[in-house]
Amino acid sequence: MSLALVAVLGTAVVLTNEPERQAVTLSLFGLSLTVLFVVLQGPDVALSQLGVGAAVVPLMVMLAIRRMRRDQEREADGRGEAGE
Repeated sequence: MSLALVAVLGTAVVLTNEPERQAVTLSLFGLSLTVLFVVLQGPDVALSQLGVGAAVVPLMVMLAIRRMRRDQEREADGRGEAGE
């Protein structure tokens, strides 16, 4: 059951087009991997996956998206690198 959930969510991450939704799906995928590691009796790996895969990586993706959009808005307003 856990392995099937990981497979379904992994496919969902790949098939998601919008970056924001992909970050959320990536977080759910990380949570499913955490459950799989607990089922396979790897609590130390599960804790690492919970911290990194389910929280830190999606957060970094969201921050990168925000930064890129902010930079694009600045360029559109004509305030590129020289205007800062």
